[in-house]
Amino acid sequence: MLSDFRQLQKMDPIQIGFLIYPGVIQLDVMGAYQVLDFPPNTHIHLIWKTLNPIVSNEGIPLTPTATLENCPLLDVICVPGGGMGQVEVMKDPEILHFLKQQSATAQYVTSVCTGSMILATAGLLQGYKATCHWAFRDYLAALGVEVVPQRVVIDRNRITGAGVTSGIDFGLALLSMLCGEQIAKMTQLMMEYTPDPPFDAGTPETAGKEVVQALLQAGITFGRCLLGANPGYSSSAK
Repeated sequence: MLSDFRQLQKMDPIQIGFLIYPGVIQLDVMGAYQVLDFPPNTHIHLIWKTLNPIVSNEGIPLTPTATLENCPLLDVICVPGGGMGQVEVMKDPEILHFLKQQSATAQYVTSVCTGSMILATAGLLQGYKATCHWAFRDYLAALGVEVVPQRVVIDRNRITGAGVTSGIDFGLALLSMLCGEQIAKMTQLMMEYTPDPPFDAGTPETAGKEVVQALLQAGITFGRCLLGANPGYSSSAK
C-alpha cells in the first residue's frame, strides 16, 4: 500500500473542482473534499464567479480558489447541493454553461445531494441513473433522470451521492476509481470513518412517519422555491 501511495506522488495531479455558491450546503462540499484531498496527486479547486468569499447555507464563509473563467480543465467536476441558493444556480445560464463546458472533457461528472438537480438542469444527467437527497427524488425524476434510491449511484462516468453525509461515501467510491481501492481504504482509515450513529433515523424508512412529516413540514418553503425553479414539475412525478 505504501508503494501505491508513493507512486501517486510521481503522477500528474488530478484536477478536481467543486462548484460552490451562496447557500451551498457546506458538508456536501467538505465531506467529499476531505476524502479526495488525502492522496498526494489530487489538486482541488473551489469554483465560483469571483474569488470573494461566499457564505454557505449554514453561515460558514467559504473562499473560492478559482473562477468560472480561470478554472483549468477538470478531470472531475463535482456539484454539491444547497439551500435557497441552489434555486438561483439552477436558473443561472452562466453556471449551467460552465458545467456543460467542463463536462465535455471531464473524466467524471459528479454531484452530492441535490447537486444532481443542478446537473440535470444543465442537461447532463438525462439518459443516466442518478440519486439525490431522499426528499427531492421526485423533483430529480421530473427533470428527466432515472432516479435510483441508493446512497451512491455510478452510471458510466456519472457518479452521484444521495443526502448530505453521503458525500463521504461518494468520495471514497470516486477515489477508488481515481487512485485504486487500496488508497481509498487508506483514506477511510485515516478518517476513522466507521459510522455508528446514536439513532437509527437516517432514512425515511427507519426514522418513522412522525419524524419524516415533521422534517417535510419544516422544509416546505424550500420545496415551493424548487417548484418555482422547475415549472414543469408535477407532484405526481415518481
